[in-house]
Formats: sequence, structure tokens, C-alpha cells
Amino acid sequence: MTVSSSAHSGTAHCSTPVPAAPDTADPVTAGPDTAAGPPRTADGPQPCAASYRRLGELFPALRVHCAPPRRGDGWLTGADLAARPEALRELIAHDARDGLARYGRPLRPDVAAGFGLHRFTWPAGLLFTLPWFLERRVPLLAPADVSVRRRTGELTARPGAFACLPDDPAAGLPDARPVAGEPELAAVLRSALAGFLTPLLEAFRPEVRRGPRMLWAMATDAVVEGLWYVGGLLGEEERARTELSGLLAPEPTACAPGASVASVAPFTPGAGFAPVQPDASTTDRGRASCCLVYTVQPGGMCRGCPRVTRG
Repeated sequence: MTVSSSAHSGTAHCSTPVPAAPDTADPVTAGPDTAAGPPRTADGPQPCAASYRRLGELFPALRVHCAPPRRGDGWLTGADLAARPEALRELIAHDARDGLARYGRPLRPDVAAGFGLHRFTWPAGLLFTLPWFLERRVPLLAPADVSVRRRTGELTARPGAFACLPDDPAAGLPDARPVAGEPELAAVLRSALAGFLTPLLEAFRPEVRRGPRMLWAMATDAVVEGLWYVGGLLGEEERARTELSGLLAPEPTACAPGASVASVAPFTPGAGFAPVQPDASTTDRGRASCCLVYTVQPGGMCRGCPRVTRG
């Protein structure tokens, strides 16, 4: 499935691999666009389906079905990953096998777990950030609402409550949770993402062998890099950079004078993008965490890795 700051705009930002094509070619389960409101199916409105369908069109290696979570035949639910160690290790084992095939050497257990965390969080983050980016809607998903099948590059997201702006055509739906404006919607996005990721990061913690601060740095990288990558596919990389920077920018009014604690916690403050120079042809990003790909690919240190940027 997906990984990290894959190459876009002609620049490789991280040496972790771009996902391969999926094993099957099922269409994304989503209804058609409408100007009057969200797509509808026999099961009712699916307010984020247009964003998920667009993702599948741009990036066929990742497909999202608006459907209840699935189990069996390679499917693992977010709730099982959070509560059942054997389910989590099944997911990690996929990356251990992939790493051996890709690099010709076994991954350290913690490296395989780190790859597994990133390759789950990268697409799962898009379930939240892409509808926000394209439609200004934030699905209020819990781990029990999501399932993943790594083998085929698929996720399910169960339609349910969502936050939106007051003028959204879907604001009158029973599951809509309108908020006052853009800042409030961004706050809901951070809160929804944090609520979704918290139990999953806690489950990954003993496998990755990292503390909470580093786990949230890894999650921040995955969330930022996912939307940045897809923004590039949409031809809106600069807007993605700008909006991600605003989403994770510390709010001075929420901090005491001179304090470094940001209101975006538990995420690492700042999206990490370097200022764009007038004559620059590429954009760099400083990562908040190290993906550890160098442990299996000598010379594969990412340009924005903190091991490089922080000496």
C-alpha cells in the first residue's frame, strides 16, 4: 500500500517505496458527484464519497469503499488492530515479507512495525484530510468504522457523522455537524484524526519500540505526506502545502509567552515545509521522524530526515 513522501513534482522526498499496483481492479465504491448535495446510494447519503472516488481515479493503488468494515480474506478492522495484538502482527508481517522481497534482507522487527504503522497511517489519514481538502467535510470515523486490506490496496470507511461548514449543501443531513467556520473545521479535523489514531498508536507502541512523542511525529509525517502527495496528483501541491502548514501551525494565543507547546498537540507542530525560493524548482520538507529505511537500504537516507537536518 502507500508509503510516505513518495516522489512527486519530479523530486524524491523519501526513499521508502511507492506502492505497487493493486492485485485487483475493483472500482471505488462511491456514488456520482452532484451539485446539490452528497452522493446517495440505497443505503443513504455518502457525504465523502466523491473525494474517495477521486482518490481512486488519481491513485488506483489505493481504493476506498464507503461501506461497513470487513473481516477475513486479508481484511483487518481498525478496532481489531487496536485491541488484538495478533491482528496487528498480521499487518506487520505483511511489511516484513515485503521488505525481504524488496530489499533482499530481513527487516528488524521494529523497522517492519514502523513501516507497517506508516503504511496504515498514510492512507487512513487521507480518509479525513482529503474530504476536508476537496469538500470541506470531515468524517468522524472511529477505528471500528475502518478496515484495511493491504494485499489489494483497499480500505473501507463506514459513512456516518461528519463535520462541515454552515453553507455546505449537506449541512441539513441528519448526520451533519455544522461548525462556525474554517478554523473550527480545522480543529475538528485535528481532533477527529487524533481520536482515531490514539488507540492505534498505543497498540503499535510496543512493536515499534518508540515513545509517544516519536509515535506522534511518525503519525504527523504520514498525515502530511499523504495529502501533500495526493495534492500533487490533483495539480494542487501548493495549496496542499499551504493548508497543511495552516492546519498544523501553532496558535500563539494558545501558548504562554515563550512557550513551545502548540495547540495542535498531540501532532508535531508545523508541517515541515521549507520556504519556497523564487528560483526553486523543487520543494523540500523536513520530516519529524526517521522512517529507518536506511537500515535496509544503505545510502537511502531521506533528504528531509531529522538525522540529516538536525545533524
